Amino acid sequence: MSVQSQEGLGLTEIVMAIPLHVPAVILTTAFAGVFGLVIGSFLSMVAVRVPVGASIVPGSRCPRCGAAIRPWHTIPVVSWLMLRGKCADCGEPISVRYPIIEAITGVVFMGVTWLVLTTSTVPVFATLAVLLAYLYLAAISVVLTVIDLDTHRLPNAIVLPSYIVAGVLLTLACVLGAPWEALLRAAIGGAILWAFYFAIRLIRPDGMGGGDVKLAGVLGAYLAWIGWGALAVGAFAAFVLGGIFGIALIIAQRAGRKTAIPFGPWMIAGAWVGIFVGEAFGSLYLGLYMAP
Repeated sequence: MSVQSQEGLGLTEIVMAIPLHVPAVILTTAFAGVFGLVIGSFLSMVAVRVPVGASIVPGSRCPRCGAAIRPWHTIPVVSWLMLRGKCADCGEPISVRYPIIEAITGVVFMGVTWLVLTTSTVPVFATLAVLLAYLYLAAISVVLTVIDLDTHRLPNAIVLPSYIVAGVLLTLACVLGAPWEALLRAAIGGAILWAFYFAIRLIRPDGMGGGDVKLAGVLGAYLAWIGWGALAVGAFAAFVLGGIFGIALIIAQRAGRKTAIPFGPWMIAGAWVGIFVGEAFGSLYLGLYMAP
C-alpha cells in the first residue's frame, strides 16, 4: 500500500522489509477470517445497542425470556445453525441478520488482510500496523452500514473515535517504517473529503446528514493514505453507487424523488472500491488522458 526505497537501510531494516512468504500470507488471511467472525458477533450486538444508547458491556440475553446466552451458543454462525435460529430456552426466533453480519465481517477481514499483505512494500511491522488500521475500518464499515440502514444515523460514538484510531495506527506505521508522506497525504485527504461533504451539506442541508460529513473525513484519510487515485475513485464511486441504487428504487416504485435514502452505506462501499481498485483505475485514466 505504500512504497519505500531500501537504499541506505541497515541489515536489520532490510530483513524487516522482506515481503511475507505466501504460506504466511495464507495462514494470516485465514486467521483474519476467523477473527472477523468473532468481531462480527460483537458488531451484531453493537448495531443493536449503540443506536439506543445501551451499554455494550453486559452479556447478550434473549429479548423474550431474558435468559443469558450461554458461551457455547455464541460461536459465530455455527451456533445459529445448531440452534436452528431459535433461542435455546424459549424458542424465540433469532434474526438471520446475526450470522449474516458475522459471515460478511469474516469475508471482509480476509479480503482486507490479503490486500494489505500482498501489496505492501514497507517493513513487516509497519505492514501489520497498516493492517490493523484497515481491519478497524472494515469493522466500523460493517456496523455503520447496518446502523445507517436501520436508523438513518451514523452515531458519533463510532465515527468520532475513528479519527483517533486511524491517526494512532497510521502514525505507528510511519514510526515503524512506512513513509511519512503517506500520513501527510492521509491528513490532507481527510480534510478535503470532509470539506467537500460539508459544502454539500451547506448547499443542501436536507440532502446530506451531519454524520455523513463526519464519516467523510475518516474515509478520506484511509483513501488518501493509499494514494490520490484511490481518494478520487472512492469519492466518485460513492455517488455513482448511491445514484444507481436510488434510480433502481424509483424504477421499482419502492421510493420517490423525495424519499430519504441513507447515504452512509454508499460512502462506505465507494471507499472500499477506491481502496481495492482506486489506484489502478487512476493510473489507467491518466494513461488514457496522457496518451498521444
